[in-house]
Amino acid sequence: MSILAQRIDQGRGTAQADLVLKGGQIFDLMMGQMLSGDVAICGDRIVGICAEYDGVEVLDVSGKILVPGFIDTHLHIESSLVTPFEFDRCVLPYGVTTAICDPHEIANVIGPDGIRYFQEASTRTLMDIKVQLSSCVPSTDMETAGATILAEDLKPLMGHPSGIGLAEFMNFPGVLFQDPEVMKKLTLFEDQHIDGHCPLLSGKDLNGYIAAGIRTEHEATTAEEALEKLQKGMRVLIREGSVSKDLHALAPILNDVTSPYLCLCTDDRNPLDIAEQGHLDYMIRTLISLGVSPLAAYRAASLSAAEAFDLKDRGQISPGKRADIVILNDLDSCDIADVICGGVLVNDAAFATRALMPPVGRHSVNAPTVQAQHFRTAGNREDTDVIGILEGKIITEHLNETIAIVDGDKRPDLSRDLIKIAVIERHGKNGNMATGFVRGFNLKRGAIASTVCHDHHNIAVVGADYDDMALAANRLGDIEGGFVVVEGGKVLAELPLPVAGLMSLESYEVVHDQLVDLRKAARDLGVTLEEPFLQLAFLALPVIPNLKITDRGLVDVNKFEIIS
Repeated sequence: MSILAQRIDQGRGTAQADLVLKGGQIFDLMMGQMLSGDVAICGDRIVGICAEYDGVEVLDVSGKILVPGFIDTHLHIESSLVTPFEFDRCVLPYGVTTAICDPHEIANVIGPDGIRYFQEASTRTLMDIKVQLSSCVPSTDMETAGATILAEDLKPLMGHPSGIGLAEFMNFPGVLFQDPEVMKKLTLFEDQHIDGHCPLLSGKDLNGYIAAGIRTEHEATTAEEALEKLQKGMRVLIREGSVSKDLHALAPILNDVTSPYLCLCTDDRNPLDIAEQGHLDYMIRTLISLGVSPLAAYRAASLSAAEAFDLKDRGQISPGKRADIVILNDLDSCDIADVICGGVLVNDAAFATRALMPPVGRHSVNAPTVQAQHFRTAGNREDTDVIGILEGKIITEHLNETIAIVDGDKRPDLSRDLIKIAVIERHGKNGNMATGFVRGFNLKRGAIASTVCHDHHNIAVVGADYDDMALAANRLGDIEGGFVVVEGGKVLAELPLPVAGLMSLESYEVVHDQLVDLRKAARDLGVTLEEPFLQLAFLALPVIPNLKITDRGLVDVNKFEIIS
């Protein structure tokens, strides 16, 4: 008997269902009502609801509430700092049954092989990982990445079962001014989904960007910005990650009327924040606590997300849909009792059935050895551009400060929270290094360095002491990349990330503990930022306003040019 015939028979009740959930209530995301009756599952599909069923296997969910599995509409699994397999094990128990990822972090280091790694991993995880094809590798021509991916490089990657379309198009100036390579990529994907990335874009420029066929966007940081994008036909993805926190700002626009056009995403969330707060479940309960109706919140987390990305086989608990079900103890608090993904009850035994695969991108840190004098900032002008951190945002301020020149160098001024920042090319291409100043860390001594440095993933280091900055940067070469905190010539804490300098080979539990040690070490140096390591990473992303730094120098993002 075919699987289709089995589904029909089990749905009609003329044959036993493979699995039946008994005693719970379904929260219907179409009408906002509670529906009674069993849920019958055949293989990985729901085949029956609102009736009594017999099952080969029965799960008692009496007193529970059933909602569709959550869909994270935009994230970079690499930024969880673990492999796709550990991400699966970490996040799936929080109800995220589908993750729409853009592997452009690893693609910037090792090129198309990084995308292929994620495509193959998606065939082996319990969670359904959708792998969009990275559109901007590198994000601009103002940085040195480990690879360049052109339209012709994307063609062989198309057609994979995990594919949806083209991932976030960060180079929005390239779209507006019709860069030839940008136009080739947009043309290649014009009949598929194209994800957007256009912070602060508005007016006619926003019209032009959307006219390129771009459907979704996650960079809105104010209600006003989000509403304009909604009014112009974009689906807006409300983001709450480890650094970019837009949930509170955008919660007022999420209601029963707008919820079909709003989705949820995390973009970048690490195991420490997941353990302390949760994942999309955290967003849902926070939204409800802010006055958003449960219907709007749960719609945005599943049904609306499925519709926005043309995933017609999920987002509802209804016949014919994927059996992705979150079993709740309580609706308002999103208190999760169990998760079913593709008809499989999520537990250790289920994870043990996966066929793992070896990591890629080893030995990818090939930076020059640096010394203290390399961090000097020469110049003949005391007038100085300074990157101003806005905590909870990846947008920065473009500040201007007077910094005295002493012995041919502009030194850190801790009394004004002006510390040195440097980016060092680490792909073995040119050994570029640029220095500048940043305000917002409140670092009083020592240094912090990272190879998680969006999106080129060179070495980024901030510090109050040049010797410590050199030690921190050089240490990253020894451990194949990661995070390092240094003070007084000693390494206080570190997290090795040997998979392309982005992901750990350890379990997410080990990574969590190492992040706890790193956060404490950073705070002991005076750092007041809640998430200093990912905040540092975004200071080097030259497609997010206003002032950033790459290995080629300070970048005025609004002018889209390197400051001479």
